[in-house]
Order: sequence, then C-alpha cells, then structure tokens
Amino acid sequence: MEGNTEKRQPTFSFAIILMLLNIAILVGGLAFLHVDPHILMIGCIIVTAFAAIKLGYNWNEMLDIMINGVSKPMASLFFFFLIGMTIGAWMLSGTVPAIIYYGFNILTPKIFLPAGLIICSITSLATGSGWTVAGTVGIALMGIGKGLGIPAPIIAGMVVSGSYFGDKMSPLSDTTNLAPAMAGTDVYSHVKAMFYTAIPAYIITILIYLTIGFRYAGSSMDMENIVMMQDAISGIFNINPIVLLPLLVVLVTSILKVPAIPSMMLGIGVSIPISMILQGSTIIDIIDVLNYGFVSDTGVEVVDKLLSGGGIQSMMWTFSLAVIGLAMGAMLSKTGILTIIIEKILIIVKSPKYLPGVTILTAFFVNLTMAEQYVSIVITGELYKGAYEKAGLEPKMLSRCLEEGGTLTSPLVPWNTCGAVMAGALGVTALEYGPYAFFNIINPLLGIILPILGFTLIKKPKEETNKA
Repeated sequence: MEGNTEKRQPTFSFAIILMLLNIAILVGGLAFLHVDPHILMIGCIIVTAFAAIKLGYNWNEMLDIMINGVSKPMASLFFFFLIGMTIGAWMLSGTVPAIIYYGFNILTPKIFLPAGLIICSITSLATGSGWTVAGTVGIALMGIGKGLGIPAPIIAGMVVSGSYFGDKMSPLSDTTNLAPAMAGTDVYSHVKAMFYTAIPAYIITILIYLTIGFRYAGSSMDMENIVMMQDAISGIFNINPIVLLPLLVVLVTSILKVPAIPSMMLGIGVSIPISMILQGSTIIDIIDVLNYGFVSDTGVEVVDKLLSGGGIQSMMWTFSLAVIGLAMGAMLSKTGILTIIIEKILIIVKSPKYLPGVTILTAFFVNLTMAEQYVSIVITGELYKGAYEKAGLEPKMLSRCLEEGGTLTSPLVPWNTCGAVMAGALGVTALEYGPYAFFNIINPLLGIILPILGFTLIKKPKEETNKA
C-alpha cells in the first residue's frame, strides 16, 4: 500500500483507551441493553476506524484491511451454510428424528449429560472437528435432552464441552496441528503435553454433569410424554436404521481424513435419496429445506419445536456476525493496536510460572477482539515464542497454552466464528450456554493456576537451557 511510511505506531495508552472503548460498547450493549451484538460490533469498527485515521490510515486502506480479514477465512465462513443445509437435509431425511427416537430408548435424564459429553468427545476425537459434531450429533442430542426436560443452555454447554475436548485433543484437528507448528514442536508431543490439564478438567466436568443430571432424574422423566413424542415422530417419518446412513458417512469420511467441507457435503448428498425414497420428498421439497429449513407439522408442539430448523437462511444471523467480527479483528491487528498491548505485558512478566497464564489470557483476548481462533493461535504463538525460549520452557508448553487459550475459549465469545457456529447449530447463544460449557472454562483455568502452584510447567532440561 502506498504511504505506509507515514503510518504511526500506536502508543500503549492510545491502544488501551481504544480497547476499553470497544469493550465498553460490547459489554454495555449486551449486559444492559440486551441487544444483538451486530450493531455493537459495527460501532466498534467505527471507533477503531477513527483511531486508524489518527494513525495515518485512509479509507481505502482500511477497506482493504477489512476485506482481507474477511476473505482469508472464507472456507470457515462457508461452513456456516453447510451446517444449515445439513440440519435441514437431515431433518427431512429422518436422520435427526431417528437419532432422537432411538435416543429416548437409551438415555435417561440422570445419565444424559455425562453420556452426551462422552459421545461428543469420542465423535470429535474421531473426526477432528468440533463444528462437525455440533452440526450433526449435537443437534440430535439437543432434541433428546429437551425431550427429557433438561434446559437447552445446559445441553448446549455439554455439547460444546465434548466437541472441543475432542477438537483440541485429536491429531486430525486443524488447531491441534496449527498450535505445535506455531510453537515449534510436533503434534504428538503437543497432545501428550495437553493431558496434564485436559484430563483433570475432563474428570471435573463429568462429575459436574453427573451432579446436574441427578437434579433432573426424578421430575423430568415422563414416560407417557416420551411415548407420545416417539409416536408423533414415527407418525410422519419412516424410522429405521437406514436413515442413519448420512451420519455414518460423515463419521467414516472424517476418520479417513477427508476434509470437513467435502465430508459434510457428502453427508448432505447421501441424505437426498433417503429423503426421496423413504420419506416421500420431492426435489422441490429438498431444495426448499436446504435453503429455508425444515418445518415439522406433527400437531405435537414440543416435537414440532424439536424438529423444525436448519437451512442456509437460518445461518445468516451468525454468518453476518462472524463477518463483522473478522473485519474488526483485522483492523485491530494491522494497525498494531493489539501488538503494542501484548508487548508491554511481556515486559512486566518476569517469572516463567506466570507465562502460561499470560499466554492463555492473551489468546482469549485475541478471540474477543479478532473473532477467530486460528488468528488467536497464530498471533499469540508469534508473540510469545521467544519469551518461552528465553524462560527455558519447552515449545510444547507454549503449544498447550495456545490450545487452552485460543481453541477452548473461542466458542465462549458470541461474535467469534466458533461461538457463532455453535449458536447457529445448537440454537442457543454463547452467552446462554457459556456458563455450562464447563470443560472450556475449567481447562484454561487449570492451565493458568497449576503452573503458578508449581505443577505442569514443562521446562527444558538444564543442559539444553544452558546451551541456549
């Protein structure tokens, strides 16, 4: 870009004031006005734009920055549409209704939450994609849980916890490969390092869900109601194991390392002939459902709520939020506003035991301000790599913190792409399910606290540190 030499680097006080203004706009609007975040985020973009002008940027340069910020993660944004199409297609084919129907025979309120956590964890470990799990198995678990009388935010928090445990621990996951690449270690050393905090956090999470499950064990299980719901489902859908084929296809292709987008498209494709042959749908029905979603008409209100949804149009709220968030994040990054804050923090941090905590909080802060987990991992990794080397800490220590702060906190931010995807798939906002996504909260907290207490801090051997 022309005129880059005229650009001024922001001072620390300038950057802090700007970030506080943006935080005030977001927190004030969400907490006190109870409005959707879209206009609030645009307000933040306007404030940031005035700051960029002060630093010497013109309108065309800012526009280029925002366009580049949105265009780079376009593959991730396309996933929004695929999830909407998958939900609609799998409703129409009977895949989701069948999972709910069979699930009522297996799961009870007492064991539903821990069992659902394990199901989501295993599935995301096998597929390497928390987004895929939320958009497939997660939808069905939402239906089963609601039918058992468990509040939707708790169910969604469980799905997010399980999905992101597997997403962060699976060697097939993109973040599980990106974090060690940024830190300078290998995938399997990285996964091994994560066990120190992930396993205690997972055990605590299971115990919490077990405790919550006992609260609903006595009052929520109404067998007459369950039978009525199953009858309503079987009344309009041909329920048999064949309709589970789209889910099986997605799971198998993911295990075979087929990328997530082609895998989901194949799952949608398989559901189309099933819809036509077993459910009697026409091509027009299928096209309408892929675009506008499925509308259930069983006559039973609770079932119709469970089985209505999906379609591309249902994802536009979350898609637009992600686009706005990415544009704002790009402006904060390219103008150096975020970098100057983190550089000042590094000067203050002296002891190695505080470095993991600062890293995790930085990655979370990047998720808040730049709306993308991959950006969080890349930027935080670049900023802290030298500091870990200087402190004598293993690269896998840094990669672990990148996952704990970058991957796990991303779905807790409503305007982050991950928070938007989870909300779009599960029908519950990040602000609602966030307090119940226990694994995503507990694991980063353990990652901060345990090193300060002298545990899980992975140092280089002394002879290696001396050579450095």
